[in-house]
Amino acid sequence: MPRPRTPLLSRERIVTAALRLVDEEGLAALSTRRLAADLSVSGPSLYNHFATKDELLDAVVDGVMGEVDLSMFAAGAPWPQALRDWARSYRAALAAHPHIVPVLAQGPGRRPNALRLADAVFGHLVEAGWPRGQATRIGALMRYFVTGSALASFAAGFPEDAGVYDAADYPHLGEAHRLAEHRAAVDEGAFETGLEALLDGLVLRFERLELPERQGRRRHQDHRGDRGDRAHQGSRATNAGRSAGSTGS
Repeated sequence: MPRPRTPLLSRERIVTAALRLVDEEGLAALSTRRLAADLSVSGPSLYNHFATKDELLDAVVDGVMGEVDLSMFAAGAPWPQALRDWARSYRAALAAHPHIVPVLAQGPGRRPNALRLADAVFGHLVEAGWPRGQATRIGALMRYFVTGSALASFAAGFPEDAGVYDAADYPHLGEAHRLAEHRAAVDEGAFETGLEALLDGLVLRFERLELPERQGRRRHQDHRGDRGDRAHQGSRATNAGRSAGSTGS
């Protein structure tokens, strides 16, 4: 019977194994020695694909960023709907890999998928009419909101022991011990409430932004119209003068 062949080592296989390890045991568990053991290879063989642990971690994080749906931007969806759909997909990717969030929160760095994400969001907002500076700030705002919501559970942070919440000390937390029981509903509801509040505020800001621009364009058009009227009147006066001169001669 032929001996079973060990699958060839590749960057994709290493990244998949590293992400599984981080998902199951956290970032602290990721080491060259542990990963090599999980892959049944020698430690030095990993360095043929990744020069350092940081390079490997970047690839793992960027793989998670590759799970985020960006199709709504290419499809030309209205910017509020595009941000809404993207934020939900972004959060879903982070919620599936929560141990990655602290690294991700540091910014895109040189990670291709993360940079494509930033480019898609920024480009869509600018094309929709947002000034570049404000589009940058909105991209940062959305990233802070999404990564913050995925960092930890609000509901799970409250002990399930009802005795913790003495009415004399915490008169309004009599039901707080039940929050963990409804963790998904509380956390998802909080995210959706925050997302809609952010988008509602941005829509109002965009409307205020558009008004001065529309007024500015109208003033510019009126100014051009006035110049045209004056030029027309001047032309009529000149022609009248020329006619008078011809009659007099």
